[in-house]
Amino acid sequence: MHVLAVITARGGSKRLPRKNIRSLGGKPLIAWTIESALAAKDHLYRIVVSTDDERIAEVARQYGAEVPFLRPAELATDQTKSLPVVQHAVRFVEERDRVRLDWVLLLQPTSPLRVASDIINSIKLAQSDECDSVISVFELSHHHPVFAKKIDDRGYLAPFMIEEPEGLRRQDVSPPAYMRNGAIFLTRRDVLMEQNSIWGTRIKPYIMPEERSIDTDSELDFRVAELFLATRSGI
Repeated sequence: MHVLAVITARGGSKRLPRKNIRSLGGKPLIAWTIESALAAKDHLYRIVVSTDDERIAEVARQYGAEVPFLRPAELATDQTKSLPVVQHAVRFVEERDRVRLDWVLLLQPTSPLRVASDIINSIKLAQSDECDSVISVFELSHHHPVFAKKIDDRGYLAPFMIEEPEGLRRQDVSPPAYMRNGAIFLTRRDVLMEQNSIWGTRIKPYIMPEERSIDTDSELDFRVAELFLATRSGI
């Protein structure tokens, strides 16, 4: 299969300035994603970084990724979603290489704890099932939606969606609940390009452990990721 890996790394970040090249565990944040992709390169057609930022492009090349273009300004705003960014990369590669891709793997730098085996196993899962996409998730062991609450119009605490029986313990909740962790979005090329969807309708879950599911979107996230990176030797 021709699987294109696209690492999306916009230059602007209001919450954490220069986030994608900020140091994490002694190297730029984006380097962790590039290195996990390169470790799985035998399963990938190409690994490209889509960025609008020259400095990010320079760092990405230093760590072994391709940066064959700079993303157009209209695809680098605060409001730009991932879909048109990935579609732009697909069109570029297909036109330049005169090839038709089979799958497209979106890798976000904000998931630095993803490892090569996550990429490889996601691809194997896609090959084994007639699905539109494979999306990584982790189990909500401590934050199951049955425990979620809202404050109603009268100011009282009420179930957000599901009624929680009084005295319910976490270990008694069923079925398990899962949440996307942002680490893996593997999509059939035709679903992405013709249906304008990263998810499609037939989604296979790739379940990752919570300790590899950190999304570095805040200062606290960075500190937690630093801790895990410092203690996960051998992964």
